[in-house]
Amino acid sequence: MAETVTTTVTELPESRVRVQAEVPAAEVEKRVAVAARALGRNLRIPGFRKGKVPPPVIIQRVGREAVLDEAVRESIAGWYTAAIDAAKVVPVGEPNLDLDELPGEGEPLRFSIEIGVRPEATLGQYEGLEVGKRDPEVADEAIDNEINQLRDRMAKLETVERPAASGDYVVMDFLGTLDGEPFGGGEGRDQMVELGSGRLVPGFEEQLEGAAAGEDRTVKIEFPEDYGAEDLAGKEAEFAVTVKEVKAKELPELDDDLAAEAGFDTLDELRADIRERISEAESGRVEAEFREAALDAAVANATVEVPEALVEARSRELWDQMLHSLSHQGISKEMYLQISGRSEDDILADGKADAELQLKREAVLAAVVEAEGIEPGEGEILAALEEAAPQEGTSAKKLLERMKSANRLDTFKAELANRKALDLLTESAKPTR
Repeated sequence: MAETVTTTVTELPESRVRVQAEVPAAEVEKRVAVAARALGRNLRIPGFRKGKVPPPVIIQRVGREAVLDEAVRESIAGWYTAAIDAAKVVPVGEPNLDLDELPGEGEPLRFSIEIGVRPEATLGQYEGLEVGKRDPEVADEAIDNEINQLRDRMAKLETVERPAASGDYVVMDFLGTLDGEPFGGGEGRDQMVELGSGRLVPGFEEQLEGAAAGEDRTVKIEFPEDYGAEDLAGKEAEFAVTVKEVKAKELPELDDDLAAEAGFDTLDELRADIRERISEAESGRVEAEFREAALDAAVANATVEVPEALVEARSRELWDQMLHSLSHQGISKEMYLQISGRSEDDILADGKADAELQLKREAVLAAVVEAEGIEPGEGEILAALEEAAPQEGTSAKKLLERMKSANRLDTFKAELANRKALDLLTESAKPTR
């Protein structure tokens, strides 16, 4: 859609721009026809089958202004993206979008965008910089921890004839009451819980420590104020608990039999495999740290003015990205704020340092791309698409076509160029230890 929108860009103070955009009349009329057809699906007009009314008839019946208004509502997001792409700016923060009066028939639609953009960097020395790099290390404790986790996964639960302790599993029946009356969801039979796991209401598991099989106990708790069931939140309850069994984890011996269960001949082979895997992961972390340090060394030598408003906008973007990620885990903003014990304002303020550094890094990479004339070749683009295609569940060719149709190929090329710029900084850097 980028070719359907023409733009002019005016630079403003504080790393902001104004983008004047114009959507040609032909594109506007095309979107009006699409909107008219959508509206016509629910219209009954004599002489036409439902959903088959021609757009001109719908426009005449509904009124051009109403149809145009719907067309703009449906299309403005795409036109905005097209305008940003056509203007070749990298936006930061929320835009101020000002739409001119809706155009008459045969006239273009005009709107303007004011938005923060990535700051510009004046480069200092960026090649051949001395950058600290640590040696990858694999501590014996890390290997022991992996083996202990393996033993824990392979452990068996065995019934024990002793009082329950933290880390044991208790099989129980329970009946909860509020003021002597049972409540919904407060009864369970043959329920097994690990003491000390924190799965139950705070205070419940602790009161079962020391209990033995066949013992009855009364557990008194207070539901948290933020408990999921609103009718129980903040209330005191009693649970009549009958402990039926106490089970303990029986860990497998640390010997060659354990290794055999994991697919190795000896325990030494298992340890060697774990060491190799940890070493590979640690080497990857060391390399990632070095790449980041090489970039930060170039940032330290550059001059980048980042206005406070831009920092605040990027901090907000980072927070919004985090909230989006949390939502996929079933965690709401309110829940996260309560868990973290911080306010939204505190989080945004704390995120400003990372936001400023991120903006400076982006500015320096963009400046290196320009200074070095970095432009990914067709082969590099295809290789990168081949790498990304499996994650998208498609082929490199189809992914390329998808990017072209969505006008995202230029963005992908810019990402590749930034990656090559970072490669240049890293490969030229002199590691110090």
